[in-house]
Amino acid sequence: MVYLFESELPENKPVFLSLMHIYGLGKFNSFLICKRLGFSINLKIKNLSKEQLHELIKIIELLDLKLASDLKKFNLFVVKRLVSIKSYRGLRKTRGLPVRGQRTHTNAKTSRKIG
Repeated sequence: MVYLFESELPENKPVFLSLMHIYGLGKFNSFLICKRLGFSINLKIKNLSKEQLHELIKIIELLDLKLASDLKKFNLFVVKRLVSIKSYRGLRKTRGLPVRGQRTHTNAKTSRKIG
């Protein structure tokens, strides 16, 4: 297993798919990274050399994305801010109810349960 940005990347999967295991990297960004480095879509992590791994890390850092713990902290901060200003979304979050306008009459029974 290769360990990058606080996540383990499976060695038997292609680079394109294994980059999506990093929290904050999705399909688009992983495809963009592979394209910039000139990697084939079928190239597996176990076939990468150390130089290629270093290039991969450099490119990810150059993109200046929030990844792993930074992104989790940012998301937590956003929720805390919503709760502190007592917005509708923040109140729904604290009560454990659906936030984005979903109905609770027939759906979301598990989120409506108390305790």
